Amino acid sequence: VNHVLLLIGEIEDPLPAFIKQENKLIPLNKALREIHFPEKISEINLARERLSFDEIFNISLKGSLKRKTIRSKKTVVSVVPSKISSFLDKLTSNLPYELTPSQKEVTKEILNDLSKSFPMNRLLQGEVGSGKTIIAVLASLAVVKSGKSSVILAPTEALAYQHYMTFKKLLEPLSVTVSLITGSSEKTELNSDVIIGTHALLYSNAPLKGGGLVVVDEQHKFGVAQRAKIIELLGVDKRVPHLLTMTATPIPRTLALAYLGDLDISILKESPMGRKGVKTWYVPESKRAPAYSWVKKQISSLRTQAFIICPLIDESESESLKSVKSAKTEFEKIRSIFNKYKVGLIHGKLKSAEKQNVLNDFRDNKIQILVATPGVEVGIDIPNLTIIIIEGSERFGLASLHQLRGRAGRSDKNSYCLLFSSSTSL
Repeated sequence: VNHVLLLIGEIEDPLPAFIKQENKLIPLNKALREIHFPEKISEINLARERLSFDEIFNISLKGSLKRKTIRSKKTVVSVVPSKISSFLDKLTSNLPYELTPSQKEVTKEILNDLSKSFPMNRLLQGEVGSGKTIIAVLASLAVVKSGKSSVILAPTEALAYQHYMTFKKLLEPLSVTVSLITGSSEKTELNSDVIIGTHALLYSNAPLKGGGLVVVDEQHKFGVAQRAKIIELLGVDKRVPHLLTMTATPIPRTLALAYLGDLDISILKESPMGRKGVKTWYVPESKRAPAYSWVKKQISSLRTQAFIICPLIDESESESLKSVKSAKTEFEKIRSIFNKYKVGLIHGKLKSAEKQNVLNDFRDNKIQILVATPGVEVGIDIPNLTIIIIEGSERFGLASLHQLRGRAGRSDKNSYCLLFSSSTSL
């Protein structure tokens, strides 16, 4: 013990006296001594406060240094707002809705970043369905009309395809070309103004040099090295592109970076006008039949549609998973129960073209009920979808449940999420 106390006494305190005084912190060697050998509770609390402060301070300091390094670099393109404002105005005026106050404010923040000589490094955080995609469209349009391309990264083919359809619809009337690249793509087209792709884009052999903007959607599903690689691929002559990352479910590390580190943060605080949200109900096994009857009435009277999410694709031989719903088995049951309606099935084993055909039929209301696996948790934006049933809901984390529920509630119609469970412990 004496040797430990001796070593603690020799540790130099890195914090300046004014920081310790302003934050009412005890010296470091005293904190280390009292956290290990306290004589009373109050000493432990003061020691913990000092050591916790040091930990957060160091994270903040590293973030500040990284921010300084980023801002020392030059960007591939600096947008001149006055030269692209007419294009942005034309796009927003043709939208079937008005941007929310938050969307307008966030657009200003991003355009301000894009006009700088150093690269943007911003996180856009917004609730499921709050309208993050239109912000990415506006940022991409600004960069394209400034002479450079924009790259959009999405974690799944479903989300990439959804973005492709959205960007194509909004930007092609403004003479902006859009292409889609996934693992299933038959050809690689990298000469478009806006390139939308999955992880496959990171491993394409075709050159991507000179891109002005990278947008990473659901950024927590990409690793740090993957985000760094796409920036490297688009960089040219030691200049790097702007970076916009987007998420509805920030992870703790993201929050630390956003508030204490190298990321600037923008928040969409409200949902688009007219949306009524999603009412969530827990449905025990005894209420399953009445719930199905209610779903039939909703679809019949309101001409709406429903998702049914199952945790597995096939039935499992595992003893612990035998009671868990599989999509293929549930599809047959649902098709017999809802025999007056068209029922579809989508899961990860389907080929990309098959998935898109099913989703297109669902989007066109040729399919009223779609049985699916959790791969649809992002990337599905169908306003007429008002009911989502989640089988085995106790097997999903809160973030996944939140994302799945967010597939409904994208119109002015009342929407519902039914959490089914056969567990008796809930």
